[in-house]
Amino acid sequence: MHVMIFGCGFSGTAIAKAFTDDGVRVSGTTRSAEKMETLSRDGIEAFLFDGETLENRLREALADVTHLVQSIAPGKADPLLRLLGEDGAALLPRLEWIGYLSTVGVYGDHKGTWVTEETPCVPVSGRSKERLEAEDGWLAMGEKRGVPAAVLRLSGIYGPGRNAFCNLEKGTARRLIKKDQVFNRIRVEDIGAATRFLSEHRLGGIYNITDDRPGPPQDVIVEAARLMDVEPPLEQAFETAELTPMARSFYGENKRVSNAKLKAAGFKFSFPDYLMSLAQLWRDERWRG
Repeated sequence: MHVMIFGCGFSGTAIAKAFTDDGVRVSGTTRSAEKMETLSRDGIEAFLFDGETLENRLREALADVTHLVQSIAPGKADPLLRLLGEDGAALLPRLEWIGYLSTVGVYGDHKGTWVTEETPCVPVSGRSKERLEAEDGWLAMGEKRGVPAAVLRLSGIYGPGRNAFCNLEKGTARRLIKKDQVFNRIRVEDIGAATRFLSEHRLGGIYNITDDRPGPPQDVIVEAARLMDVEPPLEQAFETAELTPMARSFYGENKRVSNAKLKAAGFKFSFPDYLMSLAQLWRDERWRG
């Protein structure tokens, strides 16, 4: 078994760890030589990938890859799908499973109602439309190759080193109030575990990778501040807050995302809601990473 992860960032590294913990051979790509050293220290065979070309060393490694995970954002087109093109079968002759990391943003706005994998997608932002196109491309590749291709639609990612505690410590936490707004979240370790689960069970199709407890974003800040025993930031009305266009666009989508399909397949979340997850990060002093 050889797992190759394109894009070993926050989620990609967590996926790698889910496999390397049991001694599986794991490779991963990054854009920087400095990050290559970090990946190597974590037991990940590191490769440079700029999204434009597949260097010879990377091409050679692909020859015995059995499990491919793509976590790089598509841009105008998915860089890996484009590079594999018609040569996918030759470059990945031993391929057994594909995992593509997408986003619950593809669902668009559903006015706070529940969405499942069967809910029609009405993406709002350009980046979510690109994700949807990439999903279709990877599902089509799986069908063409006769291997399971799983699309993992992720909600808001957090974990050690990236969470409300860090934002409170840095002074960047904001308690924005928008009436009836809710978001789902997902702890990064559960992304790794879910990816491994889907691959081990050779499951394909679309799965929401998200927690049990959609809720207002300001509630997370308040809970983290309570655990830290600090005052939460003052409330700010969303309508008058200064936000980047990207940050504001997130608030243009309001939905509750169901994880029932993944649970029905047998997956158990280690961090099913942010209350117990934040408590664990604080208690174990792991929140800084």
